[in-house]
Amino acid sequence: MAEISKTYNPKEIEDKWYKYWIDNQYFKSKPNPDKEPYTIVIPPPNVTGVLHMGHMLNNTIQDVLTRKARMEGKEACWVPGTDHASIATEAKVVAMLKEQGINKADLSRDEFLKYCWEWTEKYGGIILQQLRKLGASCDWDRTRFTMEPSLYDAVIDVFVDLHNKGDIYRGHRMVNWDPQAKTTVSDEEVIMKDVQQKLYYIRYDGAEGSVTIATTRPETIMADAAICVNPADERFQDLIGKKVKIPLINREITIIADEYVTMEFGTGCLKVTPAHDQNDYALGQKHGLEIIDILTDEGKLNEKALILIGEDRFVARKKVAKLLAESGNLVKEEDYKSTVGTSERTGAIIEPKISLQWFLKMKRVSEPALENVMNDTIQLIPPKFKNTYNHWMANVRDWCISRQLWWGHRIPAFYMPDGTCIVAKTKQEALKIAREKYQLFALSEQDLTQDEDVLDTWFSSWLWPISVFDGFKDPDNEDINYYYPTNDLVTAPEILFFWVARMIIAGYEYKGTYPFKNVYLTGIVRDKQGRKMSKSLGNSPDPIELIEKYGADGVRTGMLFSSPAGNDLPFDEKLCEQGRNFSNKIWNAFRLIQGWETSTEVASASNKLAVSWFKTKMNKVVAETLDHYNKFRMSDALMSTYNLIWDDFCSLYLEMIKPAYVDGKGLPIDQETYDATLEIFDELMRLIHPWMPFISEELWQSIKERSSNDSICLAEFPKGGEVNESLLADFELLFEIVSTVRNTRNSKQISPKEALPLAVKTENQARYETLSGLIKKMANISDIQYVSDKTDGMSFVIKGDELTIDLGKNLDIEEEKAALQKDLDYILGFKKSTEAKLSNERFVQNAKPDIIEKERQKLIDAETKIKALEEALAKLG
Repeated sequence: MAEISKTYNPKEIEDKWYKYWIDNQYFKSKPNPDKEPYTIVIPPPNVTGVLHMGHMLNNTIQDVLTRKARMEGKEACWVPGTDHASIATEAKVVAMLKEQGINKADLSRDEFLKYCWEWTEKYGGIILQQLRKLGASCDWDRTRFTMEPSLYDAVIDVFVDLHNKGDIYRGHRMVNWDPQAKTTVSDEEVIMKDVQQKLYYIRYDGAEGSVTIATTRPETIMADAAICVNPADERFQDLIGKKVKIPLINREITIIADEYVTMEFGTGCLKVTPAHDQNDYALGQKHGLEIIDILTDEGKLNEKALILIGEDRFVARKKVAKLLAESGNLVKEEDYKSTVGTSERTGAIIEPKISLQWFLKMKRVSEPALENVMNDTIQLIPPKFKNTYNHWMANVRDWCISRQLWWGHRIPAFYMPDGTCIVAKTKQEALKIAREKYQLFALSEQDLTQDEDVLDTWFSSWLWPISVFDGFKDPDNEDINYYYPTNDLVTAPEILFFWVARMIIAGYEYKGTYPFKNVYLTGIVRDKQGRKMSKSLGNSPDPIELIEKYGADGVRTGMLFSSPAGNDLPFDEKLCEQGRNFSNKIWNAFRLIQGWETSTEVASASNKLAVSWFKTKMNKVVAETLDHYNKFRMSDALMSTYNLIWDDFCSLYLEMIKPAYVDGKGLPIDQETYDATLEIFDELMRLIHPWMPFISEELWQSIKERSSNDSICLAEFPKGGEVNESLLADFELLFEIVSTVRNTRNSKQISPKEALPLAVKTENQARYETLSGLIKKMANISDIQYVSDKTDGMSFVIKGDELTIDLGKNLDIEEEKAALQKDLDYILGFKKSTEAKLSNERFVQNAKPDIIEKERQKLIDAETKIKALEEALAKLG
């Protein structure tokens, strides 16, 4: 057995074993027809990213699932990779160039992309390197990147295919525009925020009357196309069809009627600005109104505004309000709380904008993805998210897939000189189509211009479970046939529609089946105040610093001590401290065992009993833990293992078997018990390995001589076995006796070293005789007598039996009587409430039979205890 150091040094051990795992290729996977595959694909972090607490939670769970599957003999394959993150990466590169005095607008597309690739190669792998520190057992040889050639081709092929199927089209639509990034963003990338604004009441005058509208956006009045009222609103009946002038620019617009307008809200009059509001756009389409877009891509007023041209929209808001006040058209201002959409990536306030974009029709392709989640072919964990998913998918809108950026997958659309669009994978293929379809044989590649836009980042990551196995490049290759569909996906609820739903859509569209069977949705990591952890708030610790401080195993368990699926995780650094303490507890337990000398003596009955008890207890906990795993109750699986090691093994089992000290020196332990204890420890290390890979490997290797290149990574995960419930019940009795005797000592301030005699009044003497050796050792009992009548001392009742400790001079009769009377009063009250429950016909009719039986057993136990307490009181006189 290899000697371990006095203290646990996580860093030294982590570096050593991670290198060992990589050198021996334990994480490497290849198709094996003799083994069941277990596949997880990583939610690819942005190349701009560094490890944060959400990644820590997500990837620890993935690693736990992967390591357990590997130990179960499955061909475990965890595919890592990164996402090119169009908006985020382009913003980082633009900012970097700005620091160097370079403006993106002064660069060609190719020059800018060169900087993007340089940035990606320099910073893009940081997060994957950090995951190694966490102990992530990914197959690093399979690392993929959404912009690498094979995955790039997959995206372009899918675009062309869906366009040819009639599912992708180009058109003018109202989109969410980010004026800072100067690109569209999807509905899901818009974060709604509460803001305090002003509500401006503006009067529009006409020859036949005036109307007043209320708006938070006076800077858009120059784009108004109509004033709308409810046709049933008697206040404005005479004005319908009449004209009023827009203040400041005096352009005439008509007052129209539509039931869309709520009479009770605001003034009852609505300004209709089709170019700058989603609802107004729909109203404008219905009534054939003019669309006047007065904003530039940067969010500034353009020449169509007629006034304040070039002013930023928010500066213009204040200036327009001032001009309206001066002209007498501003009736009043009010403080007003409302919500505005902001860009998830830049934080800029979103501008609704009519724009020529590419869209994917979602109705047809999303039907299988909705059906197969709702019928549980794909399990969402927890299932409460099915309602959210159903709402999104049942009301799905066409997906705007184009982005006005340079970094990303460029849209494979080519325009002829007359504007005719040809969708093809390459310019050469587009030219071939142009010649064959339009008979333009004189056309050359120079006459074709490729679309400037790139595709939404999600349009590449939705193919991830297929594309990482080159399932588009070669739809029948060995990897895709073996590893797909994958098993589990671990991700965050906020990208359930963004990414998860779209991967499911792609899975059914291109492979005819689901991409994964289970979707485990983690919660949000929050601080003690309930705030989401973020760099901007400064409330998120650096995960790498946490690992340096507490060790990777300590942080992994700390993250998962309280992390129920789908519910937020209230993170406290003390959880990592608890994790580190757990590491130290395990380390010190093994050091204690290592320090024992062995003898050839036969194992005592007590030691044999202790070994039997722990093995059956471990079998029971393993079964419970496997059930937790199967139901994705990850924190429960960890806590079952934690309690087994900390409480049952370290605190109870080791105390039962540890050799006595005589004259300051420990006596030897019998070889049989020692060997059994090492076997138990081996199984405990295998049980905890998915959670604490480093310390479990170190100690597992130290238990005995292992063969070269052996690892706990490949050792068998515990399967459990037979459970002796009778033995477990006997030991519950033992622990209750020991606890009661110890508490009595403490309350009477009797030294733990002072042995006390114990008298037992029971109908099952054999049960106590079997446990007597352990009772004497753990409770420091000098002698156990079995009595049929009252005896002097302090009495207590356990499982219906009466036990008495002879405290001699330490016993206070009156104090003892008061304690017994207090217990009796409590049990009498408990008995009364149980009787009331059992006499309630409604309860008896509706409760399950096993519940009723439990209540009846409680009543029997209470009656037995009452009898024993009354006898004990009678003995004291």
